[in-house]
Amino acid sequence: MMGKIMIRPVTEADAEELLSIYAPYVTDTVVTYEYDVPSVEEFRGRIKNTLKAYPYFVAVEDGSIIGYAYASAFHPRRAYIWSAEATVYLKMDERGRGVGRMLYHALEEALQKQNVLNVNACIAYPNPHSIAFHETMGYHQAGKFTDCAYKLGQWLGMVWMEKSFGEHSDPPAEFIPYPEIEKE
Repeated sequence: MMGKIMIRPVTEADAEELLSIYAPYVTDTVVTYEYDVPSVEEFRGRIKNTLKAYPYFVAVEDGSIIGYAYASAFHPRRAYIWSAEATVYLKMDERGRGVGRMLYHALEEALQKQNVLNVNACIAYPNPHSIAFHETMGYHQAGKFTDCAYKLGQWLGMVWMEKSFGEHSDPPAEFIPYPEIEKE
């Protein structure tokens, strides 16, 4: 039986629950190339830093966070401001229920309000489930690196996927930091 799933903006107070979702990906999978589980304080800092400019959402069901998605800078140089990187993580037993799709819809809607034109996803390779998910969300492969990372006794690659939100005007509309659109 599935309860109603609500998507809401993250708060720094969510850090512990989000970290409990992320930690198994660090310790047991090659989905993230991070080796060590960050502390709650470090994770809280990551949330705070992200929210300075980008959206960050959680999916909540029956009072518990079951997944999260956020955007970050695609690259720190100013000319890349109209591109963002999207990331999503779900509790391991929540995959395949459409929660990731709900989170990405909220994330992409916010990014479009910010005048972001391109959204990119950096995906560990091989990871057929994530690649298929991104393809269903309208992303296409833009690049692939082979044997660029080593984790859990194996060499791994990386796939970049991208999605555009529309016309690239000249000049583009100014990027609006997430805190400014959140006030609307």
